[in-house]
Amino acid sequence: MVVVAQAGQRRAGEGPGFVHGRAGTVPGAHAHLHPAARAGPARPPADVFPFFADARNLEAITPPILRFEVITPGEIPMRVGTLIQYRLTLRGIGVNWLTSIQEWDPPHRFVDTQVRGPYALWHHTHDFEEITDAGPPATRMTDTVRYAIGFGPLGELAARGFVHRDVAAIFDYRRETVVERMRASGVLDAA
Repeated sequence: MVVVAQAGQRRAGEGPGFVHGRAGTVPGAHAHLHPAARAGPARPPADVFPFFADARNLEAITPPILRFEVITPGEIPMRVGTLIQYRLTLRGIGVNWLTSIQEWDPPHRFVDTQVRGPYALWHHTHDFEEITDAGPPATRMTDTVRYAIGFGPLGELAARGFVHRDVAAIFDYRRETVVERMRASGVLDAA
């Protein structure tokens, strides 16, 4: 189990949203929490969730510099236990990444965790909340990522030097592009 410290324990050079705590399952590693809420489209979660239920859409909402590619062959039926294999480039280094779907509750939430990849820990929760207080139903999508670098002091140095910024940049990119990509895929009507 990962214990995350209280909010507000940011370290110098980190953007908002990072919280530190000890990662009890990863000796010598620290867990970092990155909640990246984003306002979603003016559609209810039931209309939005299917876009995220297609693992291949992750390629469209990941920054091109990562050269992210889903390499699991064929159709990927999403459910608890589904394994998805990716290939990407992190700072010029090719990385294979295998994730497992740990929770699957359409259209409200799903959780993926890293089985094998660049982090000592990666636990990503995707929440979809319906908002009805201002006009037609809309969706608030929130990503919450708990991750640990590993590699002791060297990992902490890397985390402070670039990992936290890199993770934040990925979610900033998603926040800026997800609605546009959903329109391009036909999930949403054109603006």
